[in-house]
Amino acid sequence: MVSRNTLRAALFAMAAAGLTAPATVNAQPAADIVDTAASAADFSTLVAAVKAAGLVDTLKGKGPFTVFAPTNAAFAKLPAGTVDNLLKPENKPLLTAILTYHVVPGKLMAADVVAAIKAGGGKTEVTTVQGGKLTVSLMGDLVMLRDANGGMSHVRTADLGTSNGVIHVIDTVVMPK
Repeated sequence: MVSRNTLRAALFAMAAAGLTAPATVNAQPAADIVDTAASAADFSTLVAAVKAAGLVDTLKGKGPFTVFAPTNAAFAKLPAGTVDNLLKPENKPLLTAILTYHVVPGKLMAADVVAAIKAGGGKTEVTTVQGGKLTVSLMGDLVMLRDANGGMSHVRTADLGTSNGVIHVIDTVVMPK
């Protein structure tokens, strides 16, 4: 069980990093990553992509996983036609690579991320399931992800707990090399 002081410290670290807490904190969330994303209208593109890539069973698996989940608006920032093209069966390997680039093994809560950034002198790297790296840093009060191509994404909501990990909502799709 998490003590009040630990919870306060985590919420303080999130606030210092400009992250928002989930509306409710459940000790044992019932929904897995896929069901949690599917229950939010703002992740309909992500859920469609996860289905097209054949990753539903994986992301419903034991985990734990940390998912940097792009919103529908994040996918809309991609060039016109990109999402439709990625959802085609012949592009499944590319879609899978992009989606698994948004997943990190283990459960990285916001407080863990902020602590790693501070311990790393202002940045840290995480290795994704795809095998690439994301550089994580603070830009002012925002946690930033830098992808392999120099693209940037902001964490807009952190610590959406699931039964098999955690979701951090991001505002831009990050891309592997």
